[in-house]
Amino acid sequence: MSVLIKPLVTEKISALNEEGRYGFVVSMNANKIQIKRAIEQMYGVTVEDVNTMRYQGKSKSRFTKSGLITGRTASYKKAIVKVADGEVIDFYSGV
Repeated sequence: MSVLIKPLVTEKISALNEEGRYGFVVSMNANKIQIKRAIEQMYGVTVEDVNTMRYQGKSKSRFTKSGLITGRTASYKKAIVKVADGEVIDFYSGV
């Protein structure tokens, strides 16, 4: 099982990229040490700091012809990592 699921590319995270901070969606049972190792191995940068947040899935409902449908979005864990000064992670290098 992979620790890193996908990088986060949002306006808020893009603003943090100027400061050398990057966001990732990570596995729910990954700890900070595993996240740090995975990012250093995948992107070849030095990680100085890792902050994690867990998000609970939201309840959603919608009206359809057959009636009311309710469900939940998936829960996920987000990690914000700070890389060493002068180092960058380029998400668009393979595009």
